Amino acid sequence: MSNPIYGKRIVIGITGSIAAYKSADLASRLRKLGAEVNAILTEAGEKFISPLSIQTVSGKKAFTQQDLWGSKGHVVHINLARTADLLIVAPASANTIAKLANGIADNLLTVTVLASVCPVIIVPAMDAGMFKNSITQKNINLLKERGFVVIGPAEGHLASGLEGAGRMVEPVNIINAIRYHLSRTNSLKSKKIIVTAGGTQEAIDPVRILTNYSSGKQGYALAQAALDAGSDVTLISAPTTLSPPAGCTLILVKSAEEMHAAVLKEIMDSQALIMAAAVADFRPKAIKTEKIKKDSGLNTIELIPTRDILKDVAEVKKKEKLDLKVIGFAAESRDLKINAKEKLIDKYMDMIVANDISDPQAGFRVDTNKVLLMYSDGSTEQLPMMSKSDVAKKVIQHLQSWLIEGA
Repeated sequence: MSNPIYGKRIVIGITGSIAAYKSADLASRLRKLGAEVNAILTEAGEKFISPLSIQTVSGKKAFTQQDLWGSKGHVVHINLARTADLLIVAPASANTIAKLANGIADNLLTVTVLASVCPVIIVPAMDAGMFKNSITQKNINLLKERGFVVIGPAEGHLASGLEGAGRMVEPVNIINAIRYHLSRTNSLKSKKIIVTAGGTQEAIDPVRILTNYSSGKQGYALAQAALDAGSDVTLISAPTTLSPPAGCTLILVKSAEEMHAAVLKEIMDSQALIMAAAVADFRPKAIKTEKIKKDSGLNTIELIPTRDILKDVAEVKKKEKLDLKVIGFAAESRDLKINAKEKLIDKYMDMIVANDISDPQAGFRVDTNKVLLMYSDGSTEQLPMMSKSDVAKKVIQHLQSWLIEGA
């Protein structure tokens, strides 16, 4: 399942908050991703955004309080609750949070939540003082204890003019959280997958490093694809400007040595390792404790090899009899097939993803990649130029066949 949101029925509850305008953006994004979106506005929510505005972007009826007592009577909330794959209250005011925490169902939204059997996400939005109030905090903790997922709030400038925690989380971040929670029953459920990403950094002195051009984009795309397939993902990332996918366990490292230690620790209870990081092959033999001055006369840096993570993984896998699938990457500027095949065999991998970095549309820093998949049985598969997201989906599809079908 490459897009867990596609085809899902999602109900958005909109309460009385100035942040209600963000709900229109949220509904629009969900619809574009293929979701069927219904909205329920409380009476206070209607003060901030009209049902027509929400209905226009969602393409579906926006329900209001009067629908609870309309011609269909009580059936409305039962139908909404029982057919929803996910219910999200965004924005969730302090008043609605208090009602939900204490089982008060006095409007269409709260009675629908009470009748629901699907995951429920609460996205608070209120003034900082209201959010920090001990009563609100108690209510939020009660919701968490009862299985509700609470996202945010974010810190920043509030409608009152004050600064603090109370801003509704941005729709793009809410979408990422929805994506994660809707993927939890997919085929790789309960499978732990490790993904490495980014380019390691090897210190020369307190201000300088040796590194490479890796952006981490392919590794982060792999982490997202693995999450979408339902797995539990541990993302071991070297420094990057990217935001980690919602739901992954993030382990931040800098050097090849730090990544080595993190990988060997995490593989012990994992089913797969996808080694997409660009790990330095060499590091300075000695790190200067003081900044090297330009006029110091230093014109050479002695380098020594870093430890080969995949070789050590192969040794641990054999010694501990781990049932671990291993996928590596080979970024080459020449003799692509020869070099990639050598790595595949030498490091006992199940698959290697080889890409020719001499192509300006493939490899580091760009959003596309053109790769050759090579397997331990000697077979190969050439993929056309495609987005790194699509490359990631192809890799995870193969992993699914190994872990689920036993191929």
